Amino acid sequence: MFGKPILLTYLYLLIYIILSSGVILYNKWVLSPKYFNFSFPITLTMIHMGFSGLVAFILIRVFKVVAPVKMTFEIYATCVIPISAFFASSLWFGNTAYLHISVAFIQMLKALMPVATFFMAVVCGTDKLRCDVLSNMVLVSVGVVISSYGEIHFNVVGTLYQVTGIVAEALRLVLTQVLLQKKGLSLNPITSLYYIAPCSFVFLFVPWYLLEKPEMQVSQIQFNFWIFFSNALSALALNFSIFLVIGRTGAVTIRVAGVLKDWILIALSTVIFPESTITGLNIIGYAIALCGVVMYNYLKVKDVRASQLIAESIPERATKDWKLEKKSSEIYMSDINDGGSNGGNDSASDQDVDEEAPLISSSRLSHIGRSQLSSHA
Repeated sequence: MFGKPILLTYLYLLIYIILSSGVILYNKWVLSPKYFNFSFPITLTMIHMGFSGLVAFILIRVFKVVAPVKMTFEIYATCVIPISAFFASSLWFGNTAYLHISVAFIQMLKALMPVATFFMAVVCGTDKLRCDVLSNMVLVSVGVVISSYGEIHFNVVGTLYQVTGIVAEALRLVLTQVLLQKKGLSLNPITSLYYIAPCSFVFLFVPWYLLEKPEMQVSQIQFNFWIFFSNALSALALNFSIFLVIGRTGAVTIRVAGVLKDWILIALSTVIFPESTITGLNIIGYAIALCGVVMYNYLKVKDVRASQLIAESIPERATKDWKLEKKSSEIYMSDINDGGSNGGNDSASDQDVDEEAPLISSSRLSHIGRSQLSSHA
């Protein structure tokens, strides 16, 4: 009934949903004072970064699974360092939020991500202020406000941490687009971790030394190697699963899977963590916000497909113009030369060879379009 490629795609989507939900719930369990009680989010994030960087180093330098990109000091200083700083900040603030608010409410607040990303993109000049997108952003914001109003265990500190993490992540996404794409640098998940994870680890060391190290020296810490190892391994596996999903599906599928994952995660969190009570107002507010997110995703996918069609039409137009110019040139030459038959044969053979160039350009442009589609996923 279903072919092997389709079954593989659904399997990868299932793995992505399980890993994404599992990592979030696992982090909450580790950090929560009511459960494992390891209330050091910066330390946990540093463990993730250190482990991911080490694995990426082994895969690239030892096993040579992928080749490292050509990285100059200028690109590292102007691109990797600022991106790593915002990446470290988003993980730090996001993980700290688990200490104060529930997983369900965190997922509802994450609906603000398109809002933050859109406005950051407008400020940085990578997107334009449009009425249709702006109306969706207003709808998302209203939904999140309603959901927050309905939150029983509303915590200002936890909410501020999560919103700050969202803003930092939005800045990272926009900076990645502005800085790396301008340099023509393309990073897959392994090379991204290879360059960004160690740098993020260094950035996290400063707040860790000032905020968590003194507290860790005086408090009784229960350190279980297998728990932290499995937690870091899950986070690493999630990065690779995203890579697999992007490689086999389009933007629409990934966005739908993300929405499905959020609903599953909200439902699971109320079962695993009974203190995560959800009210009717929470659900109504989140549903409103989700409508805005879905419409925003639709508009973004529509824009990407339109740009892809334009990109693919460029070589076709160039080919038509070239053929017209070639024909006019041949007519002109046949009028001048008496030996037109030989000239015609030469032109035909040249045309057979030259027509391969537009085809190659078209495929490359199509590939660029797919890359852009993946980058928006």
